[in-house]
Amino acid sequence: MTDSVPVVFPRLRLRGTTERLLDLPWELPLAEWADDAAAFRDLRVGPSRHLVRFVTDDDRVVALKEEPLEVARREYDVLTHLQQLELPAVTPLGIAEAPDRDTAILVTEFLAHSMQYRRMLARFPLGEGDYRDRLLDAMAWLLVDLHRAGVFWGDCSLANTLFRRDGDRIQAYLVDAETSEVHPSLSDGQRAYDLEVLVENVAFGLADLDAQAGRAVDAADAIGAAESVRSRYDAVWQKLHEVPALRPGDRHAVHARVRKLNELGFSIDELSLEPTPDGHKLRLDVAVTTRRFHARELERLTGLRALEGQARILVNDVREYGCWLEWAERRQASPLGIGARWRREVFEPTVARIRTAAGAGRDLIQAYCDVLEHKWLLSERAGRDVGLEAAIQAYLAAGAPSPERTSDEPVEPVADTIGS
Repeated sequence: MTDSVPVVFPRLRLRGTTERLLDLPWELPLAEWADDAAAFRDLRVGPSRHLVRFVTDDDRVVALKEEPLEVARREYDVLTHLQQLELPAVTPLGIAEAPDRDTAILVTEFLAHSMQYRRMLARFPLGEGDYRDRLLDAMAWLLVDLHRAGVFWGDCSLANTLFRRDGDRIQAYLVDAETSEVHPSLSDGQRAYDLEVLVENVAFGLADLDAQAGRAVDAADAIGAAESVRSRYDAVWQKLHEVPALRPGDRHAVHARVRKLNELGFSIDELSLEPTPDGHKLRLDVAVTTRRFHARELERLTGLRALEGQARILVNDVREYGCWLEWAERRQASPLGIGARWRREVFEPTVARIRTAAGAGRDLIQAYCDVLEHKWLLSERAGRDVGLEAAIQAYLAAGAPSPERTSDEPVEPVADTIGS
């Protein structure tokens, strides 16, 4: 009779622990977890070099990835660092380290309302156009955000990224940090290497989409689109790091610089004016925070939490409503009073009407942004403002369309994204 090998329980760290997560069979390799013990979810994901499985935990989906121990530790640390800085990446929930097997299971929260690039571009024309441009912008912005925080990605690609619609834009999220490193700051060489890898991988990803769809691969188009990510990155990086020389007393130029950065989504952390060596001009240096300017303003005015692009649209909607309110009631109102009334009298009634058609698990703030887009399109065609009611009816008549979900797949069991 052979003695059985004792099962060694791993070193387990969990954040936001629930009984469901605690009860999982962490002592076993992920491939040996039984379906009845973990209740795995079958989600459409791309290829991975490591085993990835998904489980439901209350109102969220949790991703489990088993990989070499040191790789998992590094990835967990990088993702934790990104979360602390409020940068766009998947949220780390824990790690189960098994030194005896030299492996670990990394636990992350599946990004709600997200899509992979294959699925996103499959829902829209692949050639040069609005959605592909938004996706390429998103990749450039993600790399800028990471580099500003001293994060060297190392394996920048469309396949290692998830995407969410963000108002009329797209937000990219880092989902694979296996090769990433955190430094106090990055050298120009490190940034250039990351950017070169990104350009190559984007070109490959776009060409691969053509091949999978049975189309003739347009290598020139794929390379040209990928190269545009470099120019998009360089343009944003330059805007953030330029230090213009101004005439003393030119307050307008200072305000214009601040407004431009705010329009890009950045809040100002510190602003400094230093005399040039000749003493005739001042150099304006502005330090910015993460891209949450409109998101913080929306939360201040209404209590709603949203992505930056969504918040920019909603803040404008609040201001438009405030102008109408002051005209209709012939009196001024405070910004906070306008925000509260907009949420109570406009936003919440609209969401209540579209909730059923939008479906459980939908990002209802994004759905409201979609209604506003319908309003804009209808108004453009009519040559006048058609009003919110006409937009709601048109949105519902169209079936509350959303590229995040296809008709043949279940709705993900995630909570609505309306904060209070």
